[in-house]
Amino acid sequence: MVHIFHAAWLVLAALMLPGCTIAEDKTPDYRYRLTVEVETPEGVKSGSSVIEITQSMGRSAGTGFSKMIIRRTSGEAVAVDLPGGRTLFALLRSENDIEWAEHVMQFLSPDRPGEPWEERFDNVLLIKGEVELPRNWSMPGPFKNRSAYPMLVTFGDSADPTSVMEVDPDDLAATFGEGVKLTRITVELTDHPVTSGIEKRLVWLSGYPEPSLKPDHDLKDFSLAASLKHGDLSRNGEY
Repeated sequence: MVHIFHAAWLVLAALMLPGCTIAEDKTPDYRYRLTVEVETPEGVKSGSSVIEITQSMGRSAGTGFSKMIIRRTSGEAVAVDLPGGRTLFALLRSENDIEWAEHVMQFLSPDRPGEPWEERFDNVLLIKGEVELPRNWSMPGPFKNRSAYPMLVTFGDSADPTSVMEVDPDDLAATFGEGVKLTRITVELTDHPVTSGIEKRLVWLSGYPEPSLKPDHDLKDFSLAASLKHGDLSRNGEY
């Protein structure tokens, strides 16, 4: 009885820690391939990346111990090599959603009327084949009419993270020259291995906890380099 009481007390003490999260119920993990296709004067260029999302249902002290979904991302940004030695990167975040990579497949999954909230997360596995992303989300809620695309960026100098520049998905020609146009962005469930190796392109990339692309920036600096983090380009599941 003493041992049982002691164990119960340890669990209670853990739950009282600020931000503590207890995983309760496993929801499906999955991998998907994110592919970006670009039309150029030299033909269609494409790049892809396999991203893994691990999920569990749990409770957190920060939410009053109500049920919540816990997700972790492993993978890296898509790199598309374009004419002239330039590279387009599709990040693991969007302009409005820093966790875009975790949300995109859930947003695309079908709804089944009347199903319990905690069972909705199984619906990702119902997605069949390659799905082209819409330009904007149409579902109700805070993301309605927001871009469904990941944020697109390039670097003036791949060795200098502060040279990052955002790319307009509707006007790639403004950055890469005449005849360069985004064709489509697609996702597809897969069992292929998670993509790795982006650090060969961007040798300055570091692991978690990652700094911004402009470390030690002034608090009043709201430039893109100061706002983006290494984790927007590569994540290892520790988030």
